[in-house]
Amino acid sequence: MEIACLDLEGVLVPEIWIAFAELTGIEELRATTRDIPDYNVLMKQRLGLLDQHGLRLPDIQATIATLKPLPGAADFLDWLRERFQVIILSDTFYEFSEPLMRQLKWPTLFCHRLITDEQGKIVDYKLRQPDPKRESVKALHTLKYRVIAAGDSYNDTTMLSEAEVGILFHAPQNVIDEFPQFQAVHEFSDLKAAFIAASERSLSL
Repeated sequence: MEIACLDLEGVLVPEIWIAFAELTGIEELRATTRDIPDYNVLMKQRLGLLDQHGLRLPDIQATIATLKPLPGAADFLDWLRERFQVIILSDTFYEFSEPLMRQLKWPTLFCHRLITDEQGKIVDYKLRQPDPKRESVKALHTLKYRVIAAGDSYNDTTMLSEAEVGILFHAPQNVIDEFPQFQAVHEFSDLKAAFIAASERSLSL
């Protein structure tokens, strides 16, 4: 029994914080887990910038409402769901995800929650659990599933390491260079081939 686990931003949809940075002109908001491996350090930086510029959750949600999945992502996800059970393991937040999940036909999503005040100011965030992507794969293993995972950033590498097969997709060169143990592909056609090859290897074991 196999499950496919995918990251969301950078794999299926645009990076939300980069899109918001482009809209607001706040260059520091372009930082993602491709740049800062420690997610808590990254989020504290983001919340500080939002507070500094007086930006609230509705401001970010208005940007997200304009975004679409990456070209080919919806078709790839449809293809994948015909062949595997699929779970999206993301460090995004449920408060961000709805417009994009609707366009992707509501795949199963494990992510985090934001904490806001009555005015919509983001005051904190609540992680689902520490190292949630790795822990999700470990939990699937206890259910006797074999996991094939794909992601693009530093925060995906523990998930890729825990999975039977880990694939880097759309990853920047710095992540590819630091994690040469993972196959790196950049097109959905190649990602399909990587999933097929990984699944066929499992059938031959």
